[in-house]
Amino acid sequence: MANAPPLRAEPAASHPWVELIIVNGSINPAVADYVADSIADANDKNAAALVIQLDTPGGLLASCQRIVKSLLGAPVPVIVYVAPSGASAASAGTFVTEAANIAAMAPGTTIGAAHPVEEGGEEIHGVMGQKIENFTVSFARSIARQRGRNEDWVEEAVRHSVAIGEREALQKRVIDIVAPDLRSLLIQASGRKVEAAGRTVTLDVADAILRRKRMTLGQQLLNTLSDPNLAYLLMMAGVVGLYFEFAHPGVYLPGVAGAICLLLALTSFEVLPVNLSGLLLIFLGIAMLITEAFVTSYGIMGLGGVAAFVIGSLFLIDTSKTDLGVSHSIIFGAAAAVTAIILGLGFIVARERRRRATTGAEAMVGEIGEVREAIAPGAPGKVFVHGELWRAASDEALDTGVQARVIAVRGLQVQVKKVAQ
Repeated sequence: MANAPPLRAEPAASHPWVELIIVNGSINPAVADYVADSIADANDKNAAALVIQLDTPGGLLASCQRIVKSLLGAPVPVIVYVAPSGASAASAGTFVTEAANIAAMAPGTTIGAAHPVEEGGEEIHGVMGQKIENFTVSFARSIARQRGRNEDWVEEAVRHSVAIGEREALQKRVIDIVAPDLRSLLIQASGRKVEAAGRTVTLDVADAILRRKRMTLGQQLLNTLSDPNLAYLLMMAGVVGLYFEFAHPGVYLPGVAGAICLLLALTSFEVLPVNLSGLLLIFLGIAMLITEAFVTSYGIMGLGGVAAFVIGSLFLIDTSKTDLGVSHSIIFGAAAAVTAIILGLGFIVARERRRRATTGAEAMVGEIGEVREAIAPGAPGKVFVHGELWRAASDEALDTGVQARVIAVRGLQVQVKKVAQ
């Protein structure tokens, strides 16, 4: 990661050391667990401080609240460092930064834009909007008050989506330090007094050794699945895979892959705030597209399915509880791809079902043969058809040499009728 100095081996117990974690992405349950585990690990191993290098567009409010609670009650000093240059602590990231004992930013970074929004990204109106906004403002101000930072600015960030750069943030007491890299950050933080679990701690980290703590495998998987775009694509892949398996039984691979993708998508939906109405609209749209492939509706079912699919996708993630959502380009691309795949597979299946059988007894129906032994009603004869000599019966008398068409197959006997000349 940029700006991170080379990490050295496990430090000696007598030398001060700092634990470093890097949060680069959305705020979600995996990140909340990662932060809580890192605080506990740093405390158990007597680290001088915990540094969280942060770059986030925001995330889940519930996960943000868990992280803030962990930071405010941390038994070790916590430094949140918005870095590298170009990074941001937007929305939920603002609250996480303000909850740290020391808040720092690298040059060229931003903080703010923490206004809550509803599905689709629009402002929440009415009484519910006021309640959510007032709660978020109270939450932000309480964090700033406890850390001795600018309460008025964090309120502006929530009410009016204000965002500022590192210099302005330092001037307005939104952060404590501007540092170009981690080593500079530790030098500037050294000697400062902070409150940790009710006790005053003087930081001595100027020459501290940095030790990186990474996410566990489970946390990495959950963190990856917390991306709404990935969850959406997994759901689409699962639906298409299962549909292909049902349309062509016995292929196995699409069905197995589709089931795995669908289960991973459902795991993501356990983490993300999914709007049930949006999810039902998506499945309704897919059902209508499948129906269009087998029922003649002159395109009505197909158009309705596409409309329901797109609308449901736009409302799938409840953005009143998170700043994250499914990209519109992915939605429209998936809508076009899924529509083409389902209708294409449906057309192939319908065409195959209408095609005449080419093997087995059913393939005999409609074939024309020659009577080799006279046939009379109630007295079967023989007919040469399909390269074989068959016992044949008919409701009319047929002489030897007459052309006869097979109209049914009953065991080892065929039913024929005379071919009109």
